[in-house]
Amino acid sequence: MPNSLLILIVLTLGVVGFVLGRQRALATAGGNSRDLHSLPSYYGYNVGLTAIVPALGLLIVWLLAQPMMINNNVSSIVAEAATEEGASLDLILADVRRVANGLNTAVAQGTLIETEVAALDPESDDIRVLLADVGVALGSDVTSSTLDAARSYRAQSATGAGWKAISVLGIALAGLLIAWRRTDKDFRARNAVEQVVLCLLIVSASVAILTTVGILLSLIFNTLEFFQLYSMREFFFGLRWNPSFSGRGGGSELGILSLLWGTLYISLIALIVSVPIGLFAAIYLSEYATKPVRVVAKPLLEVLAGIPTIVYGLFALLTIGPLLVSVFGRNGALGVDWMSGGTAVMTAGLVMGIMLIPFVSSLSDDIINAVPQSMRDGSLGLGATHSETVRQVVLPAALPGIVGAILLAASRAIGETMIVVLGAGAAARLSLNPFEAMTTVTAKIVSQLTGDSDFSSPEALVAFALGITLFIITLGLNIVALYIVRKYREQYE
Repeated sequence: MPNSLLILIVLTLGVVGFVLGRQRALATAGGNSRDLHSLPSYYGYNVGLTAIVPALGLLIVWLLAQPMMINNNVSSIVAEAATEEGASLDLILADVRRVANGLNTAVAQGTLIETEVAALDPESDDIRVLLADVGVALGSDVTSSTLDAARSYRAQSATGAGWKAISVLGIALAGLLIAWRRTDKDFRARNAVEQVVLCLLIVSASVAILTTVGILLSLIFNTLEFFQLYSMREFFFGLRWNPSFSGRGGGSELGILSLLWGTLYISLIALIVSVPIGLFAAIYLSEYATKPVRVVAKPLLEVLAGIPTIVYGLFALLTIGPLLVSVFGRNGALGVDWMSGGTAVMTAGLVMGIMLIPFVSSLSDDIINAVPQSMRDGSLGLGATHSETVRQVVLPAALPGIVGAILLAASRAIGETMIVVLGAGAAARLSLNPFEAMTTVTAKIVSQLTGDSDFSSPEALVAFALGITLFIITLGLNIVALYIVRKYREQYE
């Protein structure tokens, strides 16, 4: 039974439970809703939620657990073959899943019947022709172990799907029946419904936390595996980035300092561009601009935030880069030879700064507008001018939020990829010249995970070490922001 149909049936049972629960509550009260402890709808919600929530919870757990269990069982069938052939176990398991899906498609289309699935001969070309006919592409030959594993995978999936449908529908029906039987006029349905809703809110709030924990654990485990293959000291203190893609990375030089320097250098230039422009724009819009000007200018400024980063990257590559070369190149307007190509730190930094302007201006504008009007009135009443009030009262009061906006822009700059790839180049170097090509940590994460390199090699695992380094940097920025916010909040609250 398809999952969509299963969910539809469970939701239908919930609607039926709502109607039955409401009717039973009114029946026990003799049709007088005033004799009920709660409103009639609460009794219906109680029965409906009791039927839906446990069933859908079981379905989610089942969908997460079943593939892992089946993969674990099937791995034992192909593990020996993978060892003998020297192939990747993940690649063989991917072929197993594709063959199993192809068999399912062939049966659904009528090309095969169930009894013929077990009689397929892996030594003949029939299986590959059959799978090609149903649109299945394989990364290796269909060996007998692969076909046996595919048959087992298909059989276990079918069995699991059957038990899944029975279990989910059984839980839904059991929940509906139990909730319906305990429904009477004295049952505290509102309290029960509110408890269920509270639990759902807690689960929803926990998703973000658990997702963060899962991402962090994934980074940590893969980073530890990387440091078992490569020296931690050379990674954090090495000055050269020169990965070797031969073997298991024998001659690689994976020093992160050059990547960190490029990341921070480009981010610094971006903040130098975006912070003054964005902050001054926010001050003008919130303190000086008339209402008609603000109505037009603020949306136009925020349009910058909706432009895709790939468009900014193309803008850097095709417009800003050649423009800078025409000024700072050998044959440029200034007659200096500072910039030999359009890809450079300055190119990416300028375009990234333009991209960050709405982040700084929009957030700062909202924060400045949140400063109480009474503080402005008090300053003006004491004889201060408008500009003095803005400089000495409004901005200090809004400083914690402005710092948060700046740090948000810094985090956005550190995590940017496409502008760097197209505007800054791919060279990892330590240099103070902003007109040279450099690269960042995020750009190298993309390049290290792109291609056919062995996932267990340092060249692929280093991406996780780079990722956790960025995570620590952004965490440090957040800690600094929290310190500043708390310090000034005590002063103005």
